[in-house]
Amino acid sequence: MIETVAVTRYVLPLREGGSLPGVVEGEDLGTYVCKFRGAGQGVRVLVAEVVVAGLARRLGLRTPRLVQLDLDPEIARYEADEEVQDLLKASTGPNLGIDFLPGAFGYDGTHPPPAGEAASVLWLDAFTANVDRSWRNPNLLVWHGDLWLIDHGASLYFHHGWSGGIGDPARFAAQPWDASDHVLRRHAGDLAEVDARAREQLTPDVMVEVLADVPDVWLEPVPGVESPDALRAAYVDFLTARLGSTAWLPGGGS
Repeated sequence: MIETVAVTRYVLPLREGGSLPGVVEGEDLGTYVCKFRGAGQGVRVLVAEVVVAGLARRLGLRTPRLVQLDLDPEIARYEADEEVQDLLKASTGPNLGIDFLPGAFGYDGTHPPPAGEAASVLWLDAFTANVDRSWRNPNLLVWHGDLWLIDHGASLYFHHGWSGGIGDPARFAAQPWDASDHVLRRHAGDLAEVDARAREQLTPDVMVEVLADVPDVWLEPVPGVESPDALRAAYVDFLTARLGSTAWLPGGGS
């Protein structure tokens, strides 16, 4: 699983995000953007962050290092903002930490990535049904001249429908995805070539490896599926089913 780092100091809130993520310092002297388990979206968005970041890395895309941030309730005592204090108290234990990239700035389209890289990002977002990555919410950073992918909590929406039990992977596999508003759409190169390569790279074994990075505590039981390993297997089933379909691929890859 991803490394665990204890939080030593809460630095400041990032009020651009609806879930009020914050910048924190860790015992390893690292600085992280913390996404809190106590935020309104719940822990499943943290699962999506880990899974999609893992897939991105295996496709050769850049995404910041992730850690599990252990938050002590004592940290909240030193926070004057009541809203932040309540969030910290509700998030005791393991939260998601995203390596802070100092000096990075939001992608504005001035220097688009190479066509192959843009196509890989587009493919990943289609595969994981990411509803972000539009100009309203690009979720891309430029750091040292390179493109970095962030914020994948809006992906894998199928797991938000598991309140009554695991659904049918075939429904997710056949669900189309609209690329019309994607921030990199007009820069993407040959999607068919990227698609063929990605399907070779994302084998079932790779899916299992990616899900192994998700901490047990974020894999909350659903009716009929109680253990973390059983939930990991359900995610693998959904992703594998999606990979076996082309219904979601923009333009059929052409």
